[in-house]
Amino acid sequence: MGSLTIDNVRKRYGRTEVLKGIDIDVTDGEFIILVGPSGCGKSTLLSMIAGLETISDGEVRIDGQRVNDRGPKDRDIAMVFQSYALYPNMNVRQNIEFGLEMRGVAKDERRRIVERVAETLQMGDLLERRPGQLSGGQRQRVAMGRAMAREPAVFLFDEPLSNLDAKLRVEMRTEIKELHRRTGTTTVYVTHDQIEAMTLGDRIAVMKDGEIQQLGTPQEVYDEPANRFVAGFMGSPSMNFIKCRLEGAGDGVTAVAEANTGPLRLPLPAERCNGLTGRIGDEIILGLRPEQITAQGDADGAKEDVHVASCEVELTEPTGPDTLLFFHINGERVVGRTRPEHAPGPGETLPLAFNLSRAVVFCPNTAERLA
Repeated sequence: MGSLTIDNVRKRYGRTEVLKGIDIDVTDGEFIILVGPSGCGKSTLLSMIAGLETISDGEVRIDGQRVNDRGPKDRDIAMVFQSYALYPNMNVRQNIEFGLEMRGVAKDERRRIVERVAETLQMGDLLERRPGQLSGGQRQRVAMGRAMAREPAVFLFDEPLSNLDAKLRVEMRTEIKELHRRTGTTTVYVTHDQIEAMTLGDRIAVMKDGEIQQLGTPQEVYDEPANRFVAGFMGSPSMNFIKCRLEGAGDGVTAVAEANTGPLRLPLPAERCNGLTGRIGDEIILGLRPEQITAQGDADGAKEDVHVASCEVELTEPTGPDTLLFFHINGERVVGRTRPEHAPGPGETLPLAFNLSRAVVFCPNTAERLA
């Protein structure tokens, strides 16, 4: 295992700065996710860790050793790409051991390593096949096996599941998580898929425009987003953003909006009101996850934090385990969830329970979180 330090790393192409001072400390054995939309700089950062891109400013350290000027082969890393990059004229065994052979590893040792890797990835019966005889998932396992054979200090994954179909992505996600559990190797994983980020990572770095917007555990990023971008990017369907006006009486703060059935008054719990009492009368953005808006019959959360209001449901989408509800507040489409047995028909007015225990408040001007 090995630690990884990314210290104020910047990348410039001419006058264009694409990475703007990235700081991440990855501890031994940690699984870190770099997630964000296309063009945010996550793959560029991974390439700089790998030594495939030069670093304009800052340092990358592996196990405390500065590696800025070292080539990829001297950094004790192994990388798995989106494309499998297998040698088509070699069988699986030869693909896995090729790098070991180039490093001068003895034949008996190469055989031992290949057998260990094949057992770990459950592909012992594939060793004599060529890549053209394998499925996409099997090819990705071979690419992972080739990286594992190096026994690196750090694994780097660059969107390894993007070429797989939905069912296979779920299966490979589980395999990657199990692989990390067994090997304990420090891992940096790049993806644009927030489901992969939530299920795989010990911590997630959410990136936008070359900067880290938030770094935290999956639950921290989901429940306590630092700003509106993070809140909207993480979660499917994404968080609802409702324009409200703050009203207050005593120590209480209420978010007031206009639903399609009339005024909607949502009293915020005390723990969600820090710093809001000075904003009475101001406009704010109230963030609620779809699972926080349900039919009254299947509301969760503490009773005092659930507020019931009737809204006209305009559209429903069955997903199997639950049904999505679509309605409008202040002209914005809002999404809720409910159990199929509680799902109304389009055009029906339904009592909805708004669970405010995890409501998030954002500034409408800066998009930063207020409370």
